[in-house]
Amino acid sequence: MDAVLRWLDRLQGRWRPVQFVVAVGRKFGDDQARNLAALLAYYAFLATFPLLLVLVTLLGIVLHDNPAAQQRVLHSALVDFPIIGDQLKGNIHSLNRTGAGLIVGLIGTFFGARGLTLAVQNAFNTVWGVPYTRRPPFVGRQLRSLALLAVIGVAIIVTGTLSGVASVLGHRGLAVTFGVLGASAVVNVGLFLLGFRLATAREVRVRSFAQAAVVSAVGWQVLLTLGGYLVEHELRHAEQVYGLFGLVLGLLAWLHVQAQLTLFVLEADAVRALRLWPRALAPKTLESGDRRAYTSYAQAQRRRQDSEITVVFAAPGPPRADGADSDAVQSPSAAQSPQTVIPSGTSPTATSAANSLATSGAAEPTRAPRKP
Repeated sequence: MDAVLRWLDRLQGRWRPVQFVVAVGRKFGDDQARNLAALLAYYAFLATFPLLLVLVTLLGIVLHDNPAAQQRVLHSALVDFPIIGDQLKGNIHSLNRTGAGLIVGLIGTFFGARGLTLAVQNAFNTVWGVPYTRRPPFVGRQLRSLALLAVIGVAIIVTGTLSGVASVLGHRGLAVTFGVLGASAVVNVGLFLLGFRLATAREVRVRSFAQAAVVSAVGWQVLLTLGGYLVEHELRHAEQVYGLFGLVLGLLAWLHVQAQLTLFVLEADAVRALRLWPRALAPKTLESGDRRAYTSYAQAQRRRQDSEITVVFAAPGPPRADGADSDAVQSPSAAQSPQTVIPSGTSPTATSAANSLATSGAAEPTRAPRKP
């Protein structure tokens, strides 16, 4: 098996795009992005009903004299849930409270949806390898969470409204339909950029994740369109058959696809920005991208400002007469292989640049850890 993997490594070395794709796949697995996507889908599912509850309650307050306008806005918001939107519409009702009880209910419901935004921040900073010491503190995370919830709410209403306009004006020709969908895509891109900025530590520049935000916004619009087509032509009568079971599974599946797509394109941007390729497939082979990636993973675990992490890659030793794995007995000090010390407060991009010394074969001078 090792021989096959080494042959595949030699094969991928001939095509740089293949190296990049392999590196994205490796990092997606190293970051356990599938688990992160499942967690995002779970918290998004839990946050959906509280956010819709807040929306319906606020609509009842602001548009209490215009029930028709309430229904139009609610319908536009539920367009973003094309598979189960009709069932949501029939099961979401406003908070029947007034005064202080209403305020407490809205605040409690709003804060109950923060699990989604906190999970998004954790996932994005994990993808970018931001050390814990460089992530926003507790108060900063809460403020970012509230702002991100507001962005999500605006995105649901605005994109849903534009999608509804596209369906209403569809009889006027493809040009009008594509024009409205294009406007919706532009709005989505802006909202996704703002959301990515709020969810990622400030040391990661906007241009680093701009491509991921654009692809995620376009993917969101495509999934909305496909979901609407699926409901209109394939699942028109299936919702009543599956009932609550279909409601839960449909919503979870749709949210999980969104999360998987977003994290995958974000991983691609991180690999590109941090130059985390090429990556080896053979288990005992280290490419330059492997060194940078593993160093970034180690640095991301730093939890104190007064600490430093040294990453040492042990060189493989000569074959042993007894057939044992020589790597298992090769000590880091005897290996004399490149090692990197990244001072506290260094950004992921700077971490990648510092590791270029290791990838070139020259060891960077090491320093003794600071005394606490």
